[in-house]
Amino acid sequence: MSTDTASLGLARVAERGEGVGLDELALATRNHGMPLEALRYDVTPPGLHYVLTHFDIPAVDPATWRLEIGGAVDRRLALTLDELMSRPAVTTRVLLECAGNGRARYEPRPVSQPWLLEAVGTAEWTGTPLAPLLAEAGISPDAVDVAFTGADHGIERGVEQDYARGLPLAEARRPEALLVWAMNGAALLPQHGAPLRLVVPGWYGMAQVKWLTRIDVLTEPFTGYQNATAYRLKVDADDPGEPVTRIRPRALLAPPGFPDFMTRERFVHAGQVPLTGRAWSGRAPVTRVEVSTDGGESWGDAVLAPADPAHPFAWRAWSYHWTARPGRSELLTRATDGSGETQPVEQQWNRQGMANNLVQRVPVTVLP
Repeated sequence: MSTDTASLGLARVAERGEGVGLDELALATRNHGMPLEALRYDVTPPGLHYVLTHFDIPAVDPATWRLEIGGAVDRRLALTLDELMSRPAVTTRVLLECAGNGRARYEPRPVSQPWLLEAVGTAEWTGTPLAPLLAEAGISPDAVDVAFTGADHGIERGVEQDYARGLPLAEARRPEALLVWAMNGAALLPQHGAPLRLVVPGWYGMAQVKWLTRIDVLTEPFTGYQNATAYRLKVDADDPGEPVTRIRPRALLAPPGFPDFMTRERFVHAGQVPLTGRAWSGRAPVTRVEVSTDGGESWGDAVLAPADPAHPFAWRAWSYHWTARPGRSELLTRATDGSGETQPVEQQWNRQGMANNLVQRVPVTVLP
């Protein structure tokens, strides 16, 4: 791609049949997905939780770090980590999923972080609600957006920037939006945003700004790169597209049986094979999970674990009993949420590879 094209923020789309390049491999080595066998855990261990870092993991000294709150407010605030941690704390279990999850399976493939299906995890996040801090600062009656800026700095498609994302004011004021300093009962790790990050349940990962340094209340919609150019649902290069927001419904199958080392194809023995997995949606609670063991020709209902009112933003377990017969099978699973949205069986392509909730397909060889 030329520099002129890069400066326009246009994502490159691979030529048909083009293999994954060294630049994509470099992204894949520094970012990592959650091994799907970790779907067995209600809460994902921090080292297995997915990680996406746009630029470098910044070096932040918690002793000198400050969170500044400004913009269209009555009182500017500058808070230390100790001051934040002295405020009322909340621990909540929240699923996070990268908006690019599944991108590598698109055809043609958008050239970026080549996620398969592993860019997901559920953790217990501890922090203080954002809304009281905004109220303390005194929000202008003309405010419409809140911008969150991290310490990570770099160039994306020709644009030098701090990573920054904006949220509508109503979303920032939700009681569930947290400024987080701990994950699974321990201090945040550097790759997960230490010393402080934002967690907004239900939204894709791009909204969960890490290494948070600034919060600015705005009287105009935020037009930073990560809102106006990146994370847009569009097919044509000149289409402004629609913004990526809440997580679409998805079900994933925990890998059954045992794998081939190189291909990861699964092998099981004939007979009764329990299938298990997790399902979620950031738009409405999951109401149904279906499983196909014949490549999508027929579907059966899985058993959903009861909804846990204590953890409304976590994934839900599901199970299904399969009578496996020798030969080749292809397993599919799909979720439906309370809004009526069901995962598609055919891809719904967009040029950035965002919010792709195409059903999972798992080839399995059933041994006699």
